[in-house]
Amino acid sequence: MIEYLSLAGRTLAYDVTGQGPLVVLAHGIGDSRHSYRFLAPILAAAGYRVANVDIRGCGDSSPDWDGYSRSDIAGDLVAVVRHLGGPAVIIGHSISGGAATIATATAPDLITGVVELAPFTRAQAFDLAGLARVRRFRTGYSQLAQVMLLGRLASWKKYLDVAYPVEPADWAGELARIEAKLSEPGRMKVLQAMCKANPSDAGAQLPNVACPVLVIEGSLDPDWRDAAAEGQRIIADLPRGLGQLAVIEGAGHYLHAQNPDQVAALALPFLATVAAHA
Repeated sequence: MIEYLSLAGRTLAYDVTGQGPLVVLAHGIGDSRHSYRFLAPILAAAGYRVANVDIRGCGDSSPDWDGYSRSDIAGDLVAVVRHLGGPAVIIGHSISGGAATIATATAPDLITGVVELAPFTRAQAFDLAGLARVRRFRTGYSQLAQVMLLGRLASWKKYLDVAYPVEPADWAGELARIEAKLSEPGRMKVLQAMCKANPSDAGAQLPNVACPVLVIEGSLDPDWRDAAAEGQRIIADLPRGLGQLAVIEGAGHYLHAQNPDQVAALALPFLATVAAHA
């Protein structure tokens, strides 16, 4: 059942399944809470109360927010945790990985742990060598650039082609759902705004994180020349001893949809330690 939280005259959509310590799921750009359609039931069956959120502008949430930065999304996630009676662990994908970093740094009493899936948490230097040498990185970069500049749905679909090295069994229906949602008034402008959002606000908060962080990367993620190296940089910017990195071989950017069982196998032991206090 979809529930709604009203914030500043807009609404955030979410659903809640399961009983136990609270885990909040937040998806990446151009997507919705449907991206967790495989992982959320696994977490609920393992004994967690799972709140799956459509971040601002996406899914069934309102499309007309004032801003789409990681700091904006972080504030929404903190509001959801408060509304649902936290504390909580946040699992954030891509832009929401950065938002989760900000949320835990700014509301440490409410967030006991963070799982960042293929996170966009640090400002990126222009990687000319990577574009020249790594085809998947070049393809992903060029298609995202066309989405950001031109708002081309066809370019987003081409990006998804490389972001999913192996497509889920239900991909035809899921892609049709994504296409229909992004064709709604205002939704593509949200995607463009999120593409343009600078991750430096999240990177600046990494040293201020006080809870454990698990970063999970896919080895074939097209958003970086070397996703594992990007994960290591995130860990290095966290306070010593708080971060750990795992890499799923053969996974792309949407590893929680492509490889949900492997993500769960990594996340559940982590949740068992950090969610005990939630």
